[in-house]
Parts: sequence; C-alpha cells; structure tokens
Amino acid sequence: MKKPQQNRQIPTFREMDNPTLQLLSSPGLVASNGGLFVSRGTGVHPSRVIQSYELIYVRQGMLNLHEEGRQFDVAAGETLLLWPGRLHGGTSPFAPELQFYWVHFSLPETGRAKPGDSLAVPQHALIERRDHLAGLFQRLLNDQEIYGVQPLPDSLTILLMLWELTRSRIPTQTHDGAPQRLAASADRWIRTHFHEATSASTIAAQLGCNADYLGRVFRTVYGRTLTDAVHERRMLHAAILLAEGRLTIAQVAHESGFEDSGHFRRLFKRSKGMTPNAFRRLHLRVHVNTA
Repeated sequence: MKKPQQNRQIPTFREMDNPTLQLLSSPGLVASNGGLFVSRGTGVHPSRVIQSYELIYVRQGMLNLHEEGRQFDVAAGETLLLWPGRLHGGTSPFAPELQFYWVHFSLPETGRAKPGDSLAVPQHALIERRDHLAGLFQRLLNDQEIYGVQPLPDSLTILLMLWELTRSRIPTQTHDGAPQRLAASADRWIRTHFHEATSASTIAAQLGCNADYLGRVFRTVYGRTLTDAVHERRMLHAAILLAEGRLTIAQVAHESGFEDSGHFRRLFKRSKGMTPNAFRRLHLRVHVNTA
C-alpha cells in the first residue's frame, strides 16, 4: 500500500540563512583618505611629490597651485586633479576665505580602463552640478569619519565624483570672447551676492548690460538660467551651513538669501529631496583640517 505523501513545509525567510551577494572584484580604483581644508589666511601649500592622485574641489575662494611648473588658478566651483609622481605646490599664500575638499586615490595598472570603457576626466574643470559634487564629498567625509576608509564604497563614491568631472567644462574655454567674459562676470557676481535680493535685472544693472541679452548669453555658456544659478548657489551655501551645524534653520535661510524660512524649506526639499533637518542629520559629521 502506497504511503501518503507528507506535506512539505516551505521554509520561511527567517528559517533560511540570510543570502548575500559576493562581489568578486573592486572597481580597480583604490580610495584613500579625504578632508575639507579651511584656511586661516596663513601658510602656503607645500611643494611635494606624492604617489597617488589627489582630487581637489574648491568650494570657496581661489587656490593657486603648480604641477611640474604648470600654473593652475582654481576658483570656486572648479576641480583640479593632481597626478602621482609629479611635483606640485602652492604659488601664493592661502587666502583667508579659501576652502576646498580633497581626496587621495590610486589607480593600479590592473584597474586602468580598457578601450571603450573609460572616463575622459579633465585635469582642471568647471563643474556643472556643484551641489551634487559637494554632496558626494560630504558623504565620503561623513562615512570616513564614522567608519574609517572603506575601500569598496569609498572607491564607488570617488568614481561618481570623477563622473561628475566628465560633465564639466574646461575653465579656459568659458572665458574667451566678450559674451563668455560677460557670462563669467555674471557668474562671479552671483557667487558673491547670492545672499542679497537678486534678479536678472539686478545683475544686468550691475554689469551695465541688457537683462535679456545677459540671460541668453549666460544660458548659452553655462547651460542654465540666471535664476537657476542663483538658486543653485543658495542651495549649495545652505547645504554647507547645515553640515557645519552652527546655525538654526531660520538663520541658514537668512544667510543663504531667503527672507521666508518656510519658502527656503520648500525649495530645499525640492532641490535635495529631503528637509533641511534631515540633511543636517545626514551630513553633520565631517573631518576638517586647517592651515
């Protein structure tokens, strides 16, 4: 007589070993430490040769460096990639307002890109999505402060940074010709006056030109409107202040050019995908070094 089949019990997830995905290789790029340099207005960048790449992103002021005798003047919103084995150093003292992010990484021969699978990363670049790159640096430094250097996640974050550089422009290409110089003047004015009551008409009046013409030129050179540039700069400044954790939300809003903190909260959430308080909790911890 055939025995009746017993009902098999399908194991639940809790009864199974927790499955894991084993990654067999890293991205090739090997991450090292990073930081945020804040100048006290004294000293100069040391002359040295290091055996790793160094990615620098200036968030405020101007950094004057040379690499093997080639001069680089790196302004706010620009990056510089220093190469291993090359002598580099400062060419003038640190300005009091200078602040820049930095991170070291290496690229072993086994990790070098194959044809058709590479990123064209410029050495000196004007960044398109400045708040996005600043956010990547902030996340990297926050994670390193809490967990130390983590090879795989840190390498992936640095690769995302380098990807942002591929979307950038070469700074010298944006300053040739009268229209480009006018757009660059507007960009510089926005960087230093974004916290004031600012409009396209205000900027045009300061530069002595027609507002409609300035708007068209600026959009052609930078790929965004004057209003977008002002909002981007305000959001970047607000994100920096929130990460530093010294000011209240209302104070951050005022320092960033907003009279209404409620309006600031709405715009910030639309820009960053989270409230100012949530952003502060996520990015508060950061490693800072000074001169």
